[in-house]
Formats: sequence, C-alpha cells, structure tokens
Amino acid sequence: MDENYKLHFVKRKQNARFKFIDLFAGIGGIRIPFEELGGECVFTSEWDKFAQQTYAVNFGEIPEGDITKIPVDIIPSHDILLAGFPCQPFSMAGKKKGFSDTRGTLFFNIERIIDYHKPSVVFLENVKNLKNHDKGRTFSVIKEHLEKLGYKVFDQVLNAKEFGVPQNRERIYIICFKDNNVDFKFPTPSKKVVKVGDILEEKLEKDYTISDKLWEGHQKRKENHKKKGNGFGYSLFDSKSPYTSTITARYYKDGAEILIKQEGNNPRKVSPREAARLQGFPDSFLIPVSDTQAYKQFGNSVAVPVIRAVAKQILKYINFKDTKR
Repeated sequence: MDENYKLHFVKRKQNARFKFIDLFAGIGGIRIPFEELGGECVFTSEWDKFAQQTYAVNFGEIPEGDITKIPVDIIPSHDILLAGFPCQPFSMAGKKKGFSDTRGTLFFNIERIIDYHKPSVVFLENVKNLKNHDKGRTFSVIKEHLEKLGYKVFDQVLNAKEFGVPQNRERIYIICFKDNNVDFKFPTPSKKVVKVGDILEEKLEKDYTISDKLWEGHQKRKENHKKKGNGFGYSLFDSKSPYTSTITARYYKDGAEILIKQEGNNPRKVSPREAARLQGFPDSFLIPVSDTQAYKQFGNSVAVPVIRAVAKQILKYINFKDTKR
C-alpha cells in the first residue's frame, strides 16, 4: 500500500446492503439509485472541480481527483463498480495498437481496478455509438478485456423516454458479472406516458428567452440545412410534446437542441432545474454552480430512472452472502 497517498473518507454506514465505488462520477447520477437500494458508496473519483462542487453539496463528500494517479490498493474493497467512462481515447489506441491493448486509455484505469478488487458486478454506461465505434473494434476490445478478467458481459441500448422521462436519450449499458452462471436480463421499459410539460417549471426565477439575434441565427441555419436536404438545426417543443431531443454538455452555448415555444415571444431554453428533471434528478438535488456549469453537468450526466431500473434488476442476481463485507 502507498503510505503517501491519503483518501478523504467520510463516516460509513454500519448496515449497508452492499458496497460500491463511483468512477468518472460527474455529479452522482449513477450513485443515486444504488444508494436508494441500500448501497454504500466507499470511494468516488471525479476530476472536474465544478462537478466536485455539485457532488459535495449533494452527497457530503468531495470526490477524489484524477483516477490515473490513485493506487488501486488504496481504493476500498467493493461489491459493485460503477463507471460512466469516456471512450474517445480508443480511437488513438486503435491506430497505434490495432486495438490489442487498452493502455493509454481511461478504460485501462477501470480495468486495473477490476483486476485488483474483483467486484461481483461491473456497471458501465456510455454513448450509444460506442457499440459501432471504429467498426465495432472499440466495443470488441472492451468486451474482450472484461472477459479476460473473468466476467460474463451483457450489453443493451436503453432509451430514457421509455423509462419515465420526456427525453430521447439512448445510451449503452454494459453489465458484467463475476458469476458466469448469471443470465442477466435487462429491465423492461416502463412505457410510462410522459410529456415535456411534466418537467417545465410553473414560475422561472429568471428569463431564459433567447435573444432576437440568436433566434434569427437559429432560423437561418435551419433554413440553410433544409435547402441542403438535411434536418439539422434547432428543435422546438411545447408542453404537449412527448419528449425532447437529447440534452448535451454543449447546451449552454445556444440551447439549439431543446427550445421551448412561448406565445408571443421568442422560444426559451430550459432552466437548469428543468434540465435536471429531464435527466430524472429529484427536485431536492442542489445546483450550486452557474447556469453554464449546470447545463454542462446535466448534459454530461445520466437519466437517473434508467439507472434505477437497471440497478434494481442487477440486485436480483447478487447473493449478498458471497459479496465482500
């Protein structure tokens, strides 16, 4: 153990149902359902200082920073590893290594933790395109390395709009079990009927109406795209719309992907609270940062109801008597 490395642990639960760690944690969207279901988070890592701030006010602890600098033997033993990991570096790894190696990518840091701690379950979340990235080689190498570590790997793309939030957000979920006898089944969509009006605030604290100049620019760009025969441009919704398009980290720039109609006025952006609701965060979730940072954080986060449904399903397959206490 590295005696020079100190982690800042908080007081832990005495009767936790299971223990988990939260890597590339963002603002804790994946953590919420696993805590609700009786889990104890024993370690968190997130390098962004603004995300750390939001995480701290909501969970009472500041995440550790750069995961690449944290020794694996310092991380506490755990039953479940959670990670919404970045996949961009795999492109470079593919060119240099022919996808025979994961070293030099952030996935390698997950891999080394799994190899050392051997958690019962590994929960990974990523963009839908991970499955087809670089003609499928990226996903193949991830799956291959997880299987070499002794895990049975299951994956499926799930859409947030089918799990009770009015947002069209497809993400791939990769669930891995150390017990190779498990035949995991992903949750069935709830098909709960929702609409955009369900997440809109009755009274906004500030005006999110876009300027005449920005609205004019949006309309011109959409018209130009239309002439070229494509559907790019702003997306407009109202309270009766069944769902919005996907909110992204770039939403703070111009709000183009989700604009709300207003009678007799230019459209408006959704507020940070409405962005939180689009991702299924409870209204009790505190937003201590600027609007710009809040949009980035919720755009980078996860649809909590989807995580909750998958988490409930995972726990059906774990024998807690065999997990690490």
